[in-house]
Amino acid sequence: MSRPFAARLGANENIFGPSPKAIAAMEQAASDIWMYADPESHELRTALADFHGVTPQNIVVGEGIDGLLGYLVRLLIEQGDTVVTSDGAYPTFNYHVAGFGGVLHKVPYRDDAEDLPALLAKAAEVDAKLVYFANPDNPMGSWFTGEDIVAHLDMIPEGCVLLLDEAYIELAPEGAAAPVDINDPRVIRMRTFSKGYGMAGARIGYALGETGFIRAFEKIRNHFGLNRAAQAGALAALQDAGWLASTQANVAEARDTITGIAEKHGLKALPSATNFVAIDCGRDGAFAKAVLDGLVARGVFVRMPFVAPQNRCIRLSCGPADALALFDAALKDVLAELG
Repeated sequence: MSRPFAARLGANENIFGPSPKAIAAMEQAASDIWMYADPESHELRTALADFHGVTPQNIVVGEGIDGLLGYLVRLLIEQGDTVVTSDGAYPTFNYHVAGFGGVLHKVPYRDDAEDLPALLAKAAEVDAKLVYFANPDNPMGSWFTGEDIVAHLDMIPEGCVLLLDEAYIELAPEGAAAPVDINDPRVIRMRTFSKGYGMAGARIGYALGETGFIRAFEKIRNHFGLNRAAQAGALAALQDAGWLASTQANVAEARDTITGIAEKHGLKALPSATNFVAIDCGRDGAFAKAVLDGLVARGVFVRMPFVAPQNRCIRLSCGPADALALFDAALKDVLAELG
């Protein structure tokens, strides 16, 4: 579209925004932007270590989870190595695997959720070096308890690593975070300041894992890839627990509002542990795409899963009441037009 969207609800962004303290910290850092940032992210890694009860040596900071995914694949995958993911899961991971010559094996979703036992069974079958699993999941918003995940760790084949993408974990129910032993070299967890902390444009995230594994990133990461403002903003955001709590409440309220809108129009919102909701349009992917196109034409930006049968849904971000009201009105018009 040549004009701005009236409601931008399609990019899984946290529309409630970052902590005012994070904004102030980034504004203050701007005056020193002529200097390179700390290549070790010492202050931030120390604060993250305290937050998680680990050591700074268990943490590497990078340019969002996207950047860390690239580093991880570069570190582990060579030409012809096999990698397992879910069919329809986060596509950026797949691009990294293809770029480094890896061979992807995909496992279908089960009941609109990633299927961890099937992923690990496929990894054993194809001798995979890496398995991608997101909890909570994008694009469906589904989730497992952390205890469920830990219960399946013994299924990880020898020589394989489970990548646990926890981008949305701050917005998930209590107990969704997997209590993985930080010294377990079979698992690496990734988190971000893009979702719960509302800093998607700053591009900053981190990985947690066993010390030797995490320190191996020093061989291949871009040591000056993070800017000063992002580091300062992330540190301030981490320290503002009150703002995160208010965001969690706003997101929960918006999920309920979206569920009500869907039901009002004869559709079904799927349960979500994220800052977005998938809405089952009740037919096939072609109908969902028609709904999406109609919404976009009316200035409401949403997206949809790209693999059947999940592509029967549209997906929209949680947002303030005015944005969701625009979605409500546009959806009513679109559904009336499509019949």
